[in-house]
Formats: sequence, C-alpha cells, structure tokens
Amino acid sequence: MLEELKQKLHSKGELYLSVKVFPQSGKSEIVKYQDEVLRINLKAVPEKGKANAELIKLLAKEFDQVKENVKILNGIASRTKLIKIIDN
Repeated sequence: MLEELKQKLHSKGELYLSVKVFPQSGKSEIVKYQDEVLRINLKAVPEKGKANAELIKLLAKEFDQVKENVKILNGIASRTKLIKIIDN
C-alpha cells in the first residue's frame, strides 16, 4: 500500500494525498488506502492543532521526510484533509 505511494513520491518529487483522520484512537497508525483516500487513526485529541501536528509527524516518518516537507493544504479543522508531501 505505502510502497506504491512512496515510489510515486520519489519519481514525481511531490505527492498529494487525500486523508481521512480519526482522532482520539487507541494508537496512531495508517490503517488503509482505499478509493485513493488514506485512512489514519491518531491518538491525539483534535484540540489546538495537536491532531494535525501528530498527522504531520506520522506522515513524515512513514515517507522518510522531514516534517517541513509535509503540508496540510486543505481541511485544517476537518477530518478530511488534502496533504502535500515534497521529496528531499
């Protein structure tokens, strides 16, 4: 699942992802990629940007990027977000 997305990131230099997050879950993890939407459980609460910060940290780690290369383009206050990841 993630390997295809990682290859696309490395070949194009950037990747746009539709993400649906579920805050206040048991642990932070990428659950599945279905219908071009990445479902992610986050342990953090959706208050004061905590869930967004955890999302950026998780995606940066999974895609082997620094946090500054992961941006939330749309959906800051929503469960559905558009993410841009830039390759180093």
